[in-house]
Amino acid sequence: MSAGWADVDAYIADRLIGGDTALDEALARNAGEGLPPIDVSVAQGKLLHILARSIDAWRILEVGTLGGYSTIWLARALPGHGALVTLEIDPHHAEVARANLDAAGVGDKVEIRVGPAVETLSRMEAEGEGPFDLVFIDADKPNNVAYLKAALALARPGGLIVVDNVVREGRVTDASSADEAILGARALFDAVAAEPRLSATAIQTVGAKGWDGFLIAVVDGK
Repeated sequence: MSAGWADVDAYIADRLIGGDTALDEALARNAGEGLPPIDVSVAQGKLLHILARSIDAWRILEVGTLGGYSTIWLARALPGHGALVTLEIDPHHAEVARANLDAAGVGDKVEIRVGPAVETLSRMEAEGEGPFDLVFIDADKPNNVAYLKAALALARPGGLIVVDNVVREGRVTDASSADEAILGARALFDAVAAEPRLSATAIQTVGAKGWDGFLIAVVDGK
C-alpha cells in the first residue's frame, strides 16, 4: 500500500467527512475483539451511505457483516421507517456487530441473521422476502456468483447491487491464477457480463485499504 494513498484518504476524511466517535469506537471494539481489519475505509463507507441516499433506499440487504462498520454507514442512510438485514456467518462477529450498532444508535433498524449466507439467502428467496433497494456484498469471494444471483432475485427493478473487493490489487486480470478469491472475482465479472438484467461498471479504488475496487450494477428488470 502506498503511503501517499493513505495520506489522501486521510485528507478526504478530514475535509469531507470529519470525525465520528461511534464509527471510531466500532473499529476499536472490532480490533479489541480480534476481528480482522478488513472493513471498508472511511471514504468507502461514506460512498455506500451516499449511494443508499441517492436512490432513497428504505430496505437494504448486506451480505457480510463483520463488526458492523459498513452496516452503520448504510443504516444511517435509511429513513425513519427503513430497515436493513445483514448476514454474518460468525456468531462472535455478529455479537460484536450488535454492540457496535446499538452503540451507534441504529440497532433498531438492523436485523443480523447468523449462518452461512448462501443458506440464508436461499430461505429468503423461498419465502419471497424483499424487494430490497440496495444489496451490498462483501463476504467470502468464492461465493460471489451465488450472492449475485440471490441479490438479483431479491432486489427491486432500479435497485443497486454493490460488490466490494473485485480488483484484488489488479490480479483480477490474471487468468492463470488459482487463488480462490481471484477466481471468485473473475466469475463475478463473467456472470454480470452475461446477465441482461444488469447494467454495470467497476471502479478501481486506492487508499488506506490498498488497491481494490467496487462493482456497481443497476437492476434493469426482473
